[in-house]
This record gives sequence, C-alpha cells and structure tokens, in this order.
Amino acid sequence: MIHGGIPALSGKRVLLLQGPLGPFFKRLAADLAEAGAEVHKVNFNGGDWLFSPGARSTPFRGKPEAWPAFFESLLDRLKIDIVLLFGDCRRYHRQASAIAAMRGLDIGVFEEGYLRPDWITLELSGVNGHSTIPRNPDFYWSLPQRPACEPEQRVENAFRMAALWATLYYVAASVLRPFFPHYRHHRPLTLLEALPWIRAGWRKLYFAIKERGVLNRLVEDQSKQYFLVPLQVHNDSQVCVHSPYAEVSEFIDEVVASFAAHAPAKLTLVIKHHPRDRGYHDYSARIRKLQQRFGLGKRLVYVHDLHLPTLLDHAFGAVVINSTVGLSALHRGVPTKTTGNAFYDMDGLTYQGSLDAFWSKAWAASPNRALFGRFRDYLQRCLLINGSYYQRLAGSRLRSGLMWSGDSEWLPCEPRSSMQDALEMPSGAPHYADPNPVQKHWIEPAHNH
Repeated sequence: MIHGGIPALSGKRVLLLQGPLGPFFKRLAADLAEAGAEVHKVNFNGGDWLFSPGARSTPFRGKPEAWPAFFESLLDRLKIDIVLLFGDCRRYHRQASAIAAMRGLDIGVFEEGYLRPDWITLELSGVNGHSTIPRNPDFYWSLPQRPACEPEQRVENAFRMAALWATLYYVAASVLRPFFPHYRHHRPLTLLEALPWIRAGWRKLYFAIKERGVLNRLVEDQSKQYFLVPLQVHNDSQVCVHSPYAEVSEFIDEVVASFAAHAPAKLTLVIKHHPRDRGYHDYSARIRKLQQRFGLGKRLVYVHDLHLPTLLDHAFGAVVINSTVGLSALHRGVPTKTTGNAFYDMDGLTYQGSLDAFWSKAWAASPNRALFGRFRDYLQRCLLINGSYYQRLAGSRLRSGLMWSGDSEWLPCEPRSSMQDALEMPSGAPHYADPNPVQKHWIEPAHNH
C-alpha cells in the first residue's frame, strides 16, 4: 500500500507489465496518468494488447531468453522509477523483478486479496511466499491500537465479469498469436481451455446431486470431529513455487498417510476440492485407493461443492499447503497446520509442530485471537486495497474502481524500499488491548473456497 494513494506516484515513471485478465491495468494507467505519472505498458501477447493498446504500450515479440536484455533497455530508455505487475511467479515477472531489484527500483506486486472478496493485494517486492510481511509475533503485538478497519464498499460476486474478460483475453491471444510467435504463457493459452470450463459445469451439477445431504451429516453428526483439508488449484504458483510438492496429489498422499498413522480413531478427514480446479482434476479414484490402502473407510471423505465457511465453522482443525483459506480458518479460531511456505505461518497463529503431531495436539493449538486481530489489521491497512480487478466499485472516483484511501499507511518490512519518501511508518507503537471481535464477513473465500 502506498501512503497517499495514487497521487503519491505523481511525477514518477511507471512501467506496467502483465496485469489481471481484463481492463484493470488500462484503467489503472488512466488513474496514474491523471495523477501526474508517466505510464508505460509492455504487451506480451494478443490478450495483453486487446486490453492495453496505445502509443505508450510496447510489444515484446522476442524469445523468452531475450526478455531480460529487452527489459533492461526499456528501463534505461524510459527512465522507469517503479514497475507494477500482477503475480510475481511468472517467468517474465521473476526476471523483471530480479533486474529491477538489482537496480534499486521499486516493484509493486498486485495479487488476489489475502482477505477476500472485498480486497486486492498490493505489496512492494513480492507477495505470498515472496512477501516481506514480518513473521515475528512481537511485531504485531507492538502495533498501535486502531479502530476496526472495514472495507468502504462490499465487492459483489464478479464471476461473470471475470469469465467474460478471460474469454476475450484467450480469444485475442489465440487470434493474434502470429504477432507474438515466441510468447510462453504460465498456463495453457489456447481456445481449448474452454473444454475444462464446460467439464466443470456438468461436474458441478453432478457433485451437487451426489453430495446432497453430506454437509448436514457432517455438521449434525460430526461437528468438531473432523479435520478439513481444502485443496488448491493444481497449477497455483503457491503449490508450484512455494511448497515442497510437485503436484497437489503429493500433498493428498502425505496428509492421508499421516492422518491414518497418527490421528485418533474417532476423528474423520474431509478433503475438499477447489472449485476452480473442478474442470481439470478429480481425485476420487486416488482417494478411494487411499481409503483401501489405509483402511480408513468412512473416516476419509472427499467433497467438491460443500459450503466452505460452514465446513470451517464445524472443523476440529484444518491442514493447508499455504492457501489463503488458512486465514479463514484462523479467523474462525480453527487450529491450522500449514505444510508449505505461508506468510501467515507463525507462532501464535498456526501450529508449529509436525503434521504427525498435529492430529492429536490440535485441541491445544487454537490461534491467538488477539494476535490474529492485529495481524489482520496490518494486512488491511498496509497491504490491501478495497476493490476488485474484474468490476469497478460504484462508490469509487477512480477509473480502476478502487477505494484507494488517500490516508492509507505502510508499515514497512525489512528491507526498506527506496520509495520510502512516499511511504511512512505510523508514529508510536504502544502495546494495546485485544481488538474488537472479528466480523465474519471480513474474510470470506470467494466462490465457496
């Protein structure tokens, strides 16, 4: 978050790389230009070009290995002060971030909101596993007392708009591929991607029928007697980059084997599929084999479209790789174990022992509610912006549709960036009493996950 909001970038030369699917970066560029910044954009494929055409957009049509030299020459020619991008694990973005960091330039990284659905994330240097968010509980205990921070405006479900932007992006990327022949996307970028979405549609209907009554049985008969394991998307950078697993199935195998060997016999393991992975993977056959191999029977349950907040409310504990669903679990006071690199994995919030020990010790591993309140407050005030990438908030005066508060503050993490003239630390850091009770609508996962 930048102190003073977008006006703080007045007089800066800003370079935009790839943004979220849709016109968000084009609208953001208009906001920055109106504030007095000089804005440039790099287009890597036809989808980028569709949403950001114009004289200040530069196409990169070279081979991937030519990108670092191209990027450096662009920084020199345009005298760039800060680079903004969405997601820091894409090949082009990883290389750009490394080069910008060596030059002492600031890198602003957008990402889906850590707290959803009312927020988006903007961090300097990196997000998720690359984040410089302090992981020392003492940092949060020392923060000054603040009134509860709520979003200025609620974000409505933007699935339809996101689907529209994605469709247009993929069509443009496919049609204009001859103009960007060497581009390599971080995910499949062809019209064939429509097939998994079609498959997801009928699977959603199928599992809605198959799983009818399962949620009620879990809530009524096994409340606080099951561990919840929410899965992540198979090609999520959180898995591919920030975890020890090559694929989600390895995580499933490890968790089930550990549960079978160490969990009390009265407890159940509930594995929930990620809704956005519905059209790509179905682990039913694998989980049936694990049931048979470990003799778990009905103690191992696999579900797809059950209401995640309700499942969390009745869970005895949760195991995640590093998903932001872990924040939802902590928000509800659910003991949580992470197995990957999670920025919220710290003493007082998540269980710090082994996975094998977690099954029998989760009862004593509830997150410290006061510490989580301080942690959440830090995220909201310092790293998050009220808004959506896929639709504009009606109450915003910005073309990007963000509710970017002009008095927002940045509580700096080490190392401090060179942009500290636009950022500042709040004065004073007294110890303060427990925060007000957390409102449940603050951290609700989008699309039931």
